[in-house]
Amino acid sequence: MKCRHCQHELSLPLVDLGVMPPSNAYLTAEGLHSPEPSYPLKVWVCQHCWLVQTEDFTKAEELFTADYAYFSSTSVSWLEHARQFALKSIQELNLDQNSFVVELASNDGYLLKNYLTAGIPCLGVEPTTSTATVAREQGIEVVSAFFGRSLASELSTQYHKADLIIANNVLAHVPDINDFVTGIALLLADNGTVSIEFPHLLNLLTLCQFDTIYHEHYSYLSLHTACHIFRTVGLKVFKVEQLPTHGGSLRLWICHEHDPREIQPMVATLLQEEMAAGLLSSDSYRGFQARVNKIANCLQSFLATCAQHGHTVIAYGAAAKGNTLLNYAGINSSQLPVVIDTALSKQGKYLPGSHIPIFSPDSLRNINPDYVLVLPWNIRQEIVFQLKSVLNENTRYVTMIPELSIV
Repeated sequence: MKCRHCQHELSLPLVDLGVMPPSNAYLTAEGLHSPEPSYPLKVWVCQHCWLVQTEDFTKAEELFTADYAYFSSTSVSWLEHARQFALKSIQELNLDQNSFVVELASNDGYLLKNYLTAGIPCLGVEPTTSTATVAREQGIEVVSAFFGRSLASELSTQYHKADLIIANNVLAHVPDINDFVTGIALLLADNGTVSIEFPHLLNLLTLCQFDTIYHEHYSYLSLHTACHIFRTVGLKVFKVEQLPTHGGSLRLWICHEHDPREIQPMVATLLQEEMAAGLLSSDSYRGFQARVNKIANCLQSFLATCAQHGHTVIAYGAAAKGNTLLNYAGINSSQLPVVIDTALSKQGKYLPGSHIPIFSPDSLRNINPDYVLVLPWNIRQEIVFQLKSVLNENTRYVTMIPELSIV
């Protein structure tokens, strides 16, 4: 395989997670009796541009299907994160009724509804029918298509160029990252701004966040690599923010290279931090597989010990990251009888691979577990707060990343 950005040969492996189904391919009861599509999940490191990337085995159309089950509005903290960003961008960029905002991968309208309320014209681009339908029901205009150079040209003609393009947690999801960023450059107004958020590769490596690796995430990005990718299409990163979301993310503010806005000092500071951490050195990527194996073994041991002592363990949050963890560790419904999730789109279905049934939170009162394995560890505090009034005060909460933690 060659690097999906710079086309150099890939020879440095990061991790091999074996063969598993796509992490958002939740099953119905009928689907349990049918063959389950599964693909190798291997990750490589480009030693030229340092883009970390999955080996190509699946197409985007096979992952982002019409019944896609991830809805951004499920998380209260994420909704607030989106609201605060909208307010900030409106104020700092002086957006008004004459502006035009485009969000790529707009999902269920979790973010654009804030611009709609403020009277700012906006457009969502969302290929999955299930989420786009919910956004349209809120009055948000949505184009159902995958974004790239071709669609950007169409949108520039049909509408006009964007004053603000938002792409939260989507840059990692595109197989042709060069086509995607080229489209951004084409759609952006001369004095426009791009805001992009993605989980920071530095945290994935230092905290062994291997469960954020799944087929939908084609790329794992550092600031260094992101700057390089955008520079190839005439865009510059002029500001960067470090965010707590998704276990540690970056928010990049980007504009055309000819834009007079100066690159802020924090960009150079973080680039230096990445270099000091070894993100531009092959040695930093070796040994990751052993750390992953240690976490998987630890989860197996924890569940076995609980079973020996007659302790009840359930999981909370039918998250994609949880599916990577459970499937790599070889966990199934005999060890974890149920996972709880608030998303109606997932309730009554089964986790891919492990086939653990997904129940609504209402069922918790009848289970009264000793331990709750929190799969979306990035919102553990939110989940613990939600469950305090439902579960026994002696119930304890478990996370596995970066190591076993029981509170």
